[in-house]
Amino acid sequence: MNQLAAKFDLAFPSFHLHVNMNVPAEGITAVFGPSGCGKTTFLRCLAGLERAAAGSMTMNNHIWQDDSQGIFVPLTQRSVGYVFQEPRLFPHLNVRANLQYGWKRTLESARRITLDQVIKVLDIERLLDRRPHSLSGGEQQRVAIGRALLTSPQLLLMDEPLSSLDLQRKQEILPFIHKLDSEFHIPIVYVSHDLHEIVELAKTVVLLKEGKVAASGPIEEVFSQLNLRHLIPENHLGALVETTIVEHDQEFGLTTLKFPGGHLQVPHQNRHIGERLRVQILAKDVSIISSPPSFQTSVLNLLEASVLEIGEVKPEHPFVDIKLDIGCPLLATITRKSLTTLKLHSGQRVHAQIKAVALSPETHQ
Repeated sequence: MNQLAAKFDLAFPSFHLHVNMNVPAEGITAVFGPSGCGKTTFLRCLAGLERAAAGSMTMNNHIWQDDSQGIFVPLTQRSVGYVFQEPRLFPHLNVRANLQYGWKRTLESARRITLDQVIKVLDIERLLDRRPHSLSGGEQQRVAIGRALLTSPQLLLMDEPLSSLDLQRKQEILPFIHKLDSEFHIPIVYVSHDLHEIVELAKTVVLLKEGKVAASGPIEEVFSQLNLRHLIPENHLGALVETTIVEHDQEFGLTTLKFPGGHLQVPHQNRHIGERLRVQILAKDVSIISSPPSFQTSVLNLLEASVLEIGEVKPEHPFVDIKLDIGCPLLATITRKSLTTLKLHSGQRVHAQIKAVALSPETHQ
């Protein structure tokens, strides 16, 4: 598997970036962390806009930086596309000319992406003759993405590209970002402070804290770790489950999803049978029972589980996080009293209850 490996040590008067990362050079890798943790600085180092005094970077076996050998490939010679927070389109050029700017600056022998491909994937044909000032924010950002793509980059860097858009515009552009991976097979490093975007887009996630990597790996594994409550807000703490839509129940307005451990029922999804759907099950919405209830319950999703791990128990904190196995990882947040009452321990067989309304469908892939 191709890899993106980067190690940067860069000191500022009030901040120190000390990152060591190795991720697959495929799909979307999201970089997340609080403001000031070094996300943009890290991205600029990948692009060659910042040079770490001690650093190295390898992209698919191509060395772009290795200070031990005196190697530093400048930005102009790196096959990198960069999408900023603001579109930064040329106001005096129409959309077609803005797109062609990136294409014309790429050697003919290096061109792997055509103008027609970009126009089709980003659905911007009707915009080609318009100037940037007449476009919405989402339309401008789609054009900016297209311009970056037309340099035929080996790596696409996106620095909070949706941060200036309202919720409606974000929802409009997210499906286009999904298409970039499937249509062009260009690895993307996507920086964002919005966990909704990351949960929806990423295959791999890197969590930064104070300039260092606190966790990295497949997003399902990272979001199932018990020691990241200090980095992931409670309204996002929970497992991600990859599912397939297998049935729609029109009478009761439900959709049935299949996953490695069984089936889940969620509110009706306006999507086709066979589509893949990623859902997030929040830890606070999962309860644990030691045996199946002998009475009727309104909870639709009752799954066999085993206890994998019990989080740190703190006397000053009334809750504790439990990691379960339901065919894939699942997190549950329960009280310390419940932990004692149920006498939970690693390997114990239990049942997990999940309300259908608690399942948060995020995206299809």
